[in-house]
Amino acid sequence: MNNIRRVAVLGAGVMGSRIAAHFANAGIPSLLLDLVIPNQPDRNAAAKKGIESALKQKPGAFFTEAGASLIQPGNFEDDLPKIAEADWVIEAIVEQLEPKRDLWKRVDIYRRPDAILSTNTSGIPLAKICEGFSPTFCRNFFGAHFFNPPRYLHLLELIPGPGTDAQLLDFVAGFCDRRLGKGVVRCKDTPNFIANRLGSFFGCTIGKITLEEGWSVEEVDAITGSLIGLPNSASYRLLDIVGIDVMYMVNRNLYEAVPHDPWRERFLPNSVLQTLVDRGWLGEKTGQGFYKRVGPNKEIHALDLKTFEYRPVAKVSFPSVEAARQVEDLATRLKMLVQGKDRVASFLWKLFSDYVLYSASTALEIADRIVEIDQAMRWGYAHQLGPFELWDALGFRQTAERIESEGRSLPPAVERMLRQGETSFYRPADQNGQPRTEYFDLARLGYAPLAEREGIISLAALKRARGVVKSNPGASLIDLGDGVLCLEFHSKMNALGEDQIGMIYAGIEETTKNFEAMVIANQAPDFSAGANLVLVLLAAQEGEWEELNAAIHRFQQANMAIKYAPKPVVVAPHGRTLGGGCEISLHAVRCQAAAELYMGLVEVGVGVIPAGGGCKELLIRLKNPQKVFELAGMAKVSSSAEDAKNLGLLNKADPITMNYERLVADAKALALSLAPGYAPGLPRADIKVGGESVFATLKLMAWSMRQGNFISDHDLLIAEKLAHVLAGGRLTGEHLVSEQYLLDLEREAFLSLCGTAKTQERMQYMLKTGKPLRN
Repeated sequence: MNNIRRVAVLGAGVMGSRIAAHFANAGIPSLLLDLVIPNQPDRNAAAKKGIESALKQKPGAFFTEAGASLIQPGNFEDDLPKIAEADWVIEAIVEQLEPKRDLWKRVDIYRRPDAILSTNTSGIPLAKICEGFSPTFCRNFFGAHFFNPPRYLHLLELIPGPGTDAQLLDFVAGFCDRRLGKGVVRCKDTPNFIANRLGSFFGCTIGKITLEEGWSVEEVDAITGSLIGLPNSASYRLLDIVGIDVMYMVNRNLYEAVPHDPWRERFLPNSVLQTLVDRGWLGEKTGQGFYKRVGPNKEIHALDLKTFEYRPVAKVSFPSVEAARQVEDLATRLKMLVQGKDRVASFLWKLFSDYVLYSASTALEIADRIVEIDQAMRWGYAHQLGPFELWDALGFRQTAERIESEGRSLPPAVERMLRQGETSFYRPADQNGQPRTEYFDLARLGYAPLAEREGIISLAALKRARGVVKSNPGASLIDLGDGVLCLEFHSKMNALGEDQIGMIYAGIEETTKNFEAMVIANQAPDFSAGANLVLVLLAAQEGEWEELNAAIHRFQQANMAIKYAPKPVVVAPHGRTLGGGCEISLHAVRCQAAAELYMGLVEVGVGVIPAGGGCKELLIRLKNPQKVFELAGMAKVSSSAEDAKNLGLLNKADPITMNYERLVADAKALALSLAPGYAPGLPRADIKVGGESVFATLKLMAWSMRQGNFISDHDLLIAEKLAHVLAGGRLTGEHLVSEQYLLDLEREAFLSLCGTAKTQERMQYMLKTGKPLRN
């Protein structure tokens, strides 16, 4: 097997349909099969329902709706012979052993001899599923455990069966890494593998402490989300999303599957989970769980865990939490929280100490190294730190000694680490400017080198190993090697201000002198949320118009410097790439985009128009002022990089990186490919604008929206300013204008809107709530 061109997915439920959708995102067609529903005239109804459900999912399972056309629906009775066309057959039916075995016996009749075969089981031992099958079947059979939703959760656990071909597993791992964008973790064939084993323990421990110490649902969610490096859904909100019955079943099955685990009782579902399942209060899918929306305004109420009655969500405030939120560094924040003397410190210490102890106790049972365990929890549960990284962040020795002082035992390997004087599970081992890391091998009781992953660059590791070329508080220049310089933003939300703009100029100057190309990239969750709104608002409120005009002009010219730099500048947008971040990307000679890209010109949400050259670049690119008016005037944001291409925010030729970890290296390779013989061109003076007639057309579009009460009077004013720019001003007839002419119009419109009270209200509201105000 040297390629995968078509797959068959067996089971069109939530997981199966979403797996097929994600293969479609990678451009790979699939056959999606499910049962024939009794008394249903359409024999493929179940599979079609799965596709429709994936299309309706929010956030979307597909990069674009067109991806659904790559999935062919069918059923097990009529279409099973079609799996002979599949390079990979993926089973994702009900999590029960006998139905899986029965289906695989039928598959075995029709499969190609070289076809890859995998089950998406979340915990059934592989040996039981393939028992009695032929050696040729077993060589091609393994577990490929996707996490839901497959598009968004990075983790894919690969679990070899008793006879799995090692080379086949290597091929699948590489394919899933590059084509599907997965973080692949090799697991041992143990109950619930890695992520769900530890994730279940973590969640059950939260439930245990909640009930023992009398915490409310809101209180727990306030301290177990982003505060400690977990998703905003925290704990009980997450259970409502996942499904309380799902968590109940996972925990119950795990309890039965680990009879010799000393911590086994932790997995037994507690009385609250039992009651909720008995009552059918299963979370979002039933309309109520730990939370419930009440009344016409959908007010959120929370469950009282003592009375099982719902009440309005209480506002939660802890002084220690408010103080900790001011600390940006996660490790420092976590230490601060667990070293406190209040209820929060007690809760988090009990949670973290049990979690790291359990992880260390089970590590060699479920994985070969601590590395895979940390990766699984980061990629599958979106924790910023895996358990061993968490132990290091809390302080390895301090945490171990505190556990011992409480009369609790440490795993033998951890005791050995203490006796050897070790201070962490991971340690830097950089050599000659090359970043290297070592991890503690719990089996061999010593440090081992962490092998480099080809095609993956860590900016943090590079800076640690070789420093920076130049830096300020908001941005740095980093030597990526091979003649490529990287400009990294590292301010809060990567908001753009003078630090970033100044470093754009410095980076281009440095590249011109000493490098072959430049990449603008970072590894924060988002590329850039746009301009530093605080500075814009303060300048407007103080009436510092000359200073604000100069700042906007400087940003415009920085973007022009990117576009016409003597050597190629590649931008690597990812995550939220909004406003000014989008404008930087629009000026690059090419973009290397992450597949998950939420890109757009959203300035109207804060009462202004794009003024960093965004209007100009889209006019040049799309040659359609009406389309640009809709894009910028309605603040459209792409749902993916593929969608950004459809919107015109990316060029069709811009490559897309499925695996975000590979983005910087891919951008570097693209920049190097453009360097030989690169010629930047000259600023254009031949941009066609329509003048008065285009302005009238665009103004009519906006007026119609106002008449329909879709926009406010202030929205109408903003739309007129935008129309003025896109028309090239109030010119008579068509004209050819320069880039600078359009930049001047953008800047003038931006400044005039900043002077209005309603725009300043919008800016204030956005800064306060993070949401746009319609006024």
